[in-house]
Amino acid sequence: MLAVAGIETFYGPSQALFGVSFEVQEGEVVTLLGRNGMGKSTTVRSIMGLTPVRAGRIVFDGTEIHRLPSHAIARLGIGLVPEGRQIFPNLTVYENMVATAANRLKSAAPYTLDRVLAIFPRLADRLDHYGNQLSGGEQQMLAVVRALMTNPRLLILDEATEGLAPLIRREIWQGLTQLKANGHAILVIDKNLDALMQIADRHCIMQKGRVVWQGRTDELAADEAVKARYLGV
Repeated sequence: MLAVAGIETFYGPSQALFGVSFEVQEGEVVTLLGRNGMGKSTTVRSIMGLTPVRAGRIVFDGTEIHRLPSHAIARLGIGLVPEGRQIFPNLTVYENMVATAANRLKSAAPYTLDRVLAIFPRLADRLDHYGNQLSGGEQQMLAVVRALMTNPRLLILDEATEGLAPLIRREIWQGLTQLKANGHAILVIDKNLDALMQIADRHCIMQKGRVVWQGRTDELAADEAVKARYLGV
């Protein structure tokens, strides 16, 4: 579904990504792992056209997207849950949900209001609350729901549960587990390795703007040296 092939990305004269390559298959959950500042968020920004690549290719569902503007990439079926959530604070929860709702790809089973509230039922009691009246965890749930309401084929989450209370984190992981069970493709960044390994099929570890390790969950679970070298604090 998504093929990132040898991309190089810069911030001004400073190079941030060096030949990053990985894939996400249909219905697969893939993680981007690594310590802070290793290029994970820049990789997501490159996929979404927010930080254009200078070299390499990004192909989504057979279409080259690395030269497209962000809105065109989103319309092809990639939904982003950005770091920092970026919900609309002066709109209600309901308005946030429906503001960008669409089924451009003509899904036979689209995400509707009822369907997303079944995944994150906590928001059902908050529909008339404004975005800035929600807790951080509720805002994160709303950011996920807002992305789902665009009916993307690939959902990308940048720092899925960072800074959230354990109960809220658990509810978000439960929601993502439901999405995986529905066959949804997901690319996720998070530091909660134990939770990620419960739902992810494959993992890509980044260090200093490069992918330094890729493998299945069982392979990562068995390789303590890799975890200690690249993920330990």
